[in-house]
Amino acid sequence: MLDIRWLCKHPDEAAERLASRGRPVPLQEVLELDREHRALLTELEARRAAHNRLSQEINRRVKAGAPAGDLPHRAREVAETLAALEPRLREVEARLRDLLLALPNLPHPDVPAGTDQTANRIVRASGEQVRLPWARPHWEIAQALDLLDPPRATAIAGSRFPLLKGEGARLQRALSHFMLDLAIGRGFTEIAPPLLATGEALLATGHLPKFEDGLFQTREGLSLIPTAEVPLVNLHRDEVLEGETLPRRYAALTPCFRKDAGAPGRETRGLIRVHQFEKVELVSFTRPEDSGAELERLVVAAEAVASALRLPYRVVELCAGELGFTARRTYDLEVWCPGLGRYLEVSSCSDCGDFQARRCATRYRDGSGRPRFVHTLNASALAVGRTLAALLENGLQEDGSVVLPPALRPYLGGKDRIARER
Repeated sequence: MLDIRWLCKHPDEAAERLASRGRPVPLQEVLELDREHRALLTELEARRAAHNRLSQEINRRVKAGAPAGDLPHRAREVAETLAALEPRLREVEARLRDLLLALPNLPHPDVPAGTDQTANRIVRASGEQVRLPWARPHWEIAQALDLLDPPRATAIAGSRFPLLKGEGARLQRALSHFMLDLAIGRGFTEIAPPLLATGEALLATGHLPKFEDGLFQTREGLSLIPTAEVPLVNLHRDEVLEGETLPRRYAALTPCFRKDAGAPGRETRGLIRVHQFEKVELVSFTRPEDSGAELERLVVAAEAVASALRLPYRVVELCAGELGFTARRTYDLEVWCPGLGRYLEVSSCSDCGDFQARRCATRYRDGSGRPRFVHTLNASALAVGRTLAALLENGLQEDGSVVLPPALRPYLGGKDRIARER
């Protein structure tokens, strides 16, 4: 959530930065409602003070045995005015809150301008874009090696849910544990969170109300988490942390559930756009002055996974129009997939500033003891299914087997390749 006081003091800058996202936002209505809200509060306070003075004078006269005159009539008039103003105040407050919740984060001033991916900026790249004569998309490799079973998955849960089997399931487990161990080794505290979240928790991270249609919801009012970012960011909701304990860094390996993952006509096969997938999520809580350096730390953590798995990758800074709702700055990590013939996003590393912290009421005490909002950051390190897809495509050999990177072999009992059993 944006700071309404800042918006009112800097309306032109706010309008320019929000407009850079390329989508209309109700900023003007927010500012007008805020003005009305402040005017209503001022009038209500004045009316309440007048009513209190009249009541006190009436009581004084009654005790003194003096006539109250027209004071009771004037007090009733003021009370009637208050009764008319208070519902309007509640209405304005509710509408203002709804609109503030609908405003996305302000892009960082250094974010590239642009409204689509053509304006994204390649920051750096590592590894060669191998173009194998025998390259195949990962779903063909997986089915040839009997790692994936789409028909049985569909029979169990419907479309867009994966079912990995045998060496495929083992490879997914190995990747997950490998990624989590790397995160722990970089100083992140492992968390095993609930996989369900309340509406309040989803509102705090910015997934509600905007992304409600993408959630799998239960009859009890809970939702399956779309990412471990939700429980991790909520770890310190309504808390005031001591400044010397920052930064705080957390990692979680969880399944993620997204109803909107299977967009019609887009990558409907394999492990790229599915309703359920595993991911290692990293979340950091920092002081505002440290969030820039922390974002770079998260990007490096994601790169370390790709490097260890010997996957060619590039780091891309998103332009303003490509930023997620809660992010003010984002770097994507994309790995090369020769079977697809393109780079595939496996991680987004985002600095959310104090946007989520305001929703969560997560603060820290600065050097003077004053409470301030923390900055929150998040990153995937990495999305397991997509990384598995990239491993299959990059490791594919001419004979149809897949060579596994050395860093992953200890998690597979020393196994160095996957081949179809004869």
